[in-house]
Amino acid sequence: MPPEEPVGGGVRGLKLAPFPFSPARGSPAMSNLVRTEPLRGAPPLLVPGDLYSVVVLLRGYAEPEEVGDAVRADGSVTLVLPQAWGQASGHRESPAAAGGAETALEEAARGPILVDTGGPWAREALLGALAGQGVGPGDVTLVVGTHGHSDHIGNLGLFPGAALLVSHDFCLPRGRYLPHGLNEKRPLRLGPGLEVWATPGHGGQRDVSVVVTGTALGTVVVAGDVFERDGDEDSWQALSEDPVAQERSRKRVLGTADVVVPGHGAPFRVVRETSQPETKSCGNSSQEPEGGEEEPALHR
Repeated sequence: MPPEEPVGGGVRGLKLAPFPFSPARGSPAMSNLVRTEPLRGAPPLLVPGDLYSVVVLLRGYAEPEEVGDAVRADGSVTLVLPQAWGQASGHRESPAAAGGAETALEEAARGPILVDTGGPWAREALLGALAGQGVGPGDVTLVVGTHGHSDHIGNLGLFPGAALLVSHDFCLPRGRYLPHGLNEKRPLRLGPGLEVWATPGHGGQRDVSVVVTGTALGTVVVAGDVFERDGDEDSWQALSEDPVAQERSRKRVLGTADVVVPGHGAPFRVVRETSQPETKSCGNSSQEPEGGEEEPALHR
């Protein structure tokens, strides 16, 4: 895997070929052109929102060593902060399971949410980054691990009082596991505009991503290793346990996100350019594609 490129000017990265789809039955076909460009700024990178702010605490990386095939790597770490938490005070109790997994998840999401923890070698960097946001390990109420690789969940032990959603396994403090119905067609709701999506592929069938809508930059998707980095379209397949599923997950994320936080690189914007062919009829171009219709396809 090539080393991370610096965030800077210019447009680079993923390029999607035009793919026509019909936004509404009876309306003319439209073509979506999608490109990406790096998001400027060094961690901590704050994206404020009305209900939730997103803070990229630590930027992941993957750098090949000069000798042999070894790679030095660590995963990105992101904090999702509910605005209501910043206004609240006093002790917050651990989430209860009386209402099942969905209720427990929504209760856990009322406090700081950590998405991935980096590897155990990044322990001090993680604690320092959290402290920089006024958050201690005991304040974190939910930790989401996008997948089970050591560079993404290596510091779970710092958060014994938090609920844990690691891949598809959800448990409360002291190891009480709760079933839920997460799948590609059924996300888990954490709060208004905050969801966990099933995004399989990189680590197998149980990878997840966190989707935050309503930020100052639009919808932010913390995608784990669904995307290694911006511009990874020629390299991600070699690291994927299920490239077919991951291709599907990547298209889904690109169809929704305005900003993607990848697993091993700087956050990047998703820029859409929509062209409307000349036609005598008028359609509703604001609707989502109907079920069964594809997202734009990756151009290689």
